Amino acid sequence: MSSLSHPSIPVEIGLTAAIVAVRGDTPLILVARGARGDAPEGVAALPSGPFDPVNHRTFEIGLRAWVAEQTGVPVGYVEQLYTFGDRGRHSRAESRDPHVVSVGYLALTRICDEAPTAPGAGFREWYRFFPWEDWRQGRPGLIDSTIMPGLRAFVARGGDSTHRRGLSRIERVRLLFGEDGGRFDEENVLDRYELLYEAGLVQESVRDGREPAPGFAERPPLGESMQADHRRILATAMGRLRAKMKYRPVIFEMMPENFTLTALQTTVEAISGRHLHKQNFRRLVEASAVVEPTGELSHATGGRPAALFRFRREVLQERPAPGLRVGIRG
Repeated sequence: MSSLSHPSIPVEIGLTAAIVAVRGDTPLILVARGARGDAPEGVAALPSGPFDPVNHRTFEIGLRAWVAEQTGVPVGYVEQLYTFGDRGRHSRAESRDPHVVSVGYLALTRICDEAPTAPGAGFREWYRFFPWEDWRQGRPGLIDSTIMPGLRAFVARGGDSTHRRGLSRIERVRLLFGEDGGRFDEENVLDRYELLYEAGLVQESVRDGREPAPGFAERPPLGESMQADHRRILATAMGRLRAKMKYRPVIFEMMPENFTLTALQTTVEAISGRHLHKQNFRRLVEASAVVEPTGELSHATGGRPAALFRFRREVLQERPAPGLRVGIRG
């Protein structure tokens, strides 16, 4: 029998939700004061709380209870993302406080549903936390002005030669940020955030005791920081949603019952962070048979009345992957 050199630290199971909605062309994330109450004033937190096996029969029941208590917002679609358990997530490595292992979730809601009612809860634009992920108007300027100089310095510092996926630092930079004419893959949100974290370019990295990038204090912040590793959980949710809407009709969980094709395209663009070619988008949506016309018109566009459509639920029985495999321009 082996002996431990240090007494064991208690482990707490936390439940954390990245709850996404869309208002017009703005993707939103629901933030709350949080159950722990140990974040600095003004730092956003995702709705979260400990799993209580006495009162919560399942993780999802516990998650929905915490969301209701901390935000007052009903959620529809919910799926488990990942389990986050690295040391240093909520406290310094030498701390003897309980170590929190968070089970992260992606949840979707409609912005037309109830507004947040709990103190400190509200919706914030998710590109406030990840401004380098919004390519709808082209390559964001801060990539070349702020991110790339920091990443080049990170590459020049050397250190570990390869990443766990067998990629060198310079290969990761080229792959993840579309450097040297490479394609920017919108699904790699988490990988990009983790690269910036390793390079000491985001506030969470410095807060966790890692070496900051040279000139970190003089650079503008790379997006708003969040409590503990909630920005990492949000990055995981963003990447999952961007990927999943291509093979499952999850986008309709954020749409009203009836909508125009323009509104649908705007929502897809908001989530993907990419501009879509209008005519190609419409041809692909109609060919995919995921929507059907209602026979009614919308007069809310301010111009010519637009046809209204609705999600065609029969598609779920017709094929296994009824998503929006749309083409992206640029």
